[in-house]
Amino acid sequence: MQKRRKLITEAYAAFNRRDIDSVLALMAPDVNWPNGMEGGRLVGHDPVRAYWIRQWGILNPRVDPVSIEEDATGRVIVQVHQVVHDLSGNLLVDQFVQHIYSFEGDRIARMDIREAPETNRAQDSSNANR
Repeated sequence: MQKRRKLITEAYAAFNRRDIDSVLALMAPDVNWPNGMEGGRLVGHDPVRAYWIRQWGILNPRVDPVSIEEDATGRVIVQVHQVVHDLSGNLLVDQFVQHIYSFEGDRIARMDIREAPETNRAQDSSNANR
């Protein structure tokens, strides 16, 4: 789990720096990724790259992991604080969500997004205020 925790932490840091190549290097070539902006799924590095370029052309998202845990099936569940501004700096989204990762060996094979459980959102909110 320690190796996956490091990989996930590196992925978020690279995403927040807008370093697409570093994030994609952590993913399987046929990674299955959610299109959180337009809906649907993307498969492979090129579609994920194009999606992020489109996204960053209209939004300024930041995602910071709050907790990283492994579930009983071996998936990694990341509680994320997601803050999205438009390019003028107006706040659009400030929320907690969960990113669920599946792996192929040492690479990310799939990511899913789900709403954070209510108790986790309340707890994370109080922790963020400290």
